[in-house]
Amino acid sequence: MTRYIDEDLHGAEFRECDLTGARLIGVVMQDAVIDGLITNLVVNGVEVTEYVEAELDRRHPVRVLIRSEDPADLREASRQLNAGWAATIERIRRTPGIERRSVNDEWSAVQTMRHLVFVHDAWFRRCCLGSTELFTPMGIGTTVEPYRGAHGLDLSLDPALDEIVSVRDAQAAELEAWLDEVTAVQLAARAPVPDDDVWPPYARGRLVRQCLGTVLNETFEHHRFCVRDLDLIEAQDAR
Repeated sequence: MTRYIDEDLHGAEFRECDLTGARLIGVVMQDAVIDGLITNLVVNGVEVTEYVEAELDRRHPVRVLIRSEDPADLREASRQLNAGWAATIERIRRTPGIERRSVNDEWSAVQTMRHLVFVHDAWFRRCCLGSTELFTPMGIGTTVEPYRGAHGLDLSLDPALDEIVSVRDAQAAELEAWLDEVTAVQLAARAPVPDDDVWPPYARGRLVRQCLGTVLNETFEHHRFCVRDLDLIEAQDAR
């Protein structure tokens, strides 16, 4: 474990770091941003995770639907997520070029949507349906080797917005058609993950519901990130 004592970490950035069990004692933390999988967070002796989660649910009621075990709720969650993305895509179209701009080293809008292409192929087609087909070439996956450019991904591609939207629309339709028929029993079954070395290697043993949850959560969270960054870009342009 690394210990920082009397260090000036002003402006430091920790990206994709595991800070489990980290202790910040006697620190000055002003204008800080924490974004990630956060549980059991204690600030000045107060456990704040439940408050944060409740506030996120208030701001984004679809989160409650995403956590449901009821197929009807999951169908509604998917519908709301798709509607949210459709509105954001229309917003992007009103400012040509904004889809390729990024802030704070985050993905651009097109990169975010390409990642969701990959998420659908990996966590829905592969884990929920048991598909062994190659992934959609335009997808952007994990940075972990050897998975980064494997199983059909083509890192040299630079598709246009309309091409990406067309693929995402087809994937959304495929997921919604499946959700229209899926039952609670099917969701509670062991996910039919193929026995090979394709991403995600840690999905074996999970339930179909858990794999679907990854798809819905990724769709929600990356939309939240995309909207956040579009807001920042537009605020910068308005100055």
